[in-house]
Amino acid sequence: MPVSIFIQTLNEEANLPGLLDSVAFADDMVVLDSLSSDRTKAIALERGCRWFERPYDGRGPHQNWAMENIPFKHRWVFYLDADERMTPELRAEIEAIADEWDRGERSRERGDPVAYYCGRRNYFMGRWLRRAMPPGNIMRFFQPPHIRFERLANPAPVVDGAVGYLRERFIHYNFSKGIGEWLERHNRYSTYEAAETMKALRERPVRLANLLSRDRNTRRLELKNLSFRLPCRPWLKFAYMYLGQGGFLDGGPGLTYCALQAIYEYQIVLKVREMKRAERGLPP
Repeated sequence: MPVSIFIQTLNEEANLPGLLDSVAFADDMVVLDSLSSDRTKAIALERGCRWFERPYDGRGPHQNWAMENIPFKHRWVFYLDADERMTPELRAEIEAIADEWDRGERSRERGDPVAYYCGRRNYFMGRWLRRAMPPGNIMRFFQPPHIRFERLANPAPVVDGAVGYLRERFIHYNFSKGIGEWLERHNRYSTYEAAETMKALRERPVRLANLLSRDRNTRRLELKNLSFRLPCRPWLKFAYMYLGQGGFLDGGPGLTYCALQAIYEYQIVLKVREMKRAERGLPP
């Protein structure tokens, strides 16, 4: 397979075997670990993965380190987390793109994409959240020399070249370690997001023209930038997900997921408020 598989891990002994089963066809599986204390490393090495490890310092910096320091075997890299799974349909799509580059039928000079966004099918409580957690656009298939990432959480790609969008999607088991772990993880993420919110408020003014961009991801990022400045963000997020996106059509799992996302948004709001008080020398 002319594609390298890039995996990031932290204590993923339960999830990693399933992911590796889904990408067993690859001849270059690379794991970047954040100093796991369980059997993650043993499992990865037993399955033939190449192993790298370093302390985690935020998603963007972590991924940039990989782009700059890991010698991937192939031109194209597909990135997956341990709670995600490749599908046969997605494999066929990315292999076809990589093969065309290897045959010289595509090139950066001709304006062909050097990075692709990909959607995912998100599962919760045994149900695919078609509405509450739609596929979205996540940068997952790329050529390392032409990409870097910004932001500590939910990194935004900076691509030197054209970008594209894959048709097929991978599978995501976002709650594979339970709701408790999800809450702990998003407590960390909310701290990163609060810091990014403060940075955006200082450095990134709203550009309304971007909301009309022909590129869907440019529209999404500008909408997120605008949301930093809106009041009642947790309630607006819940209304948008549950009513606007049709999360109610996903039944009980959809309601629970939308509520969890509103809680996550409220954590960010509270931490931003605390950071603003600290800047003025006020107590928390």
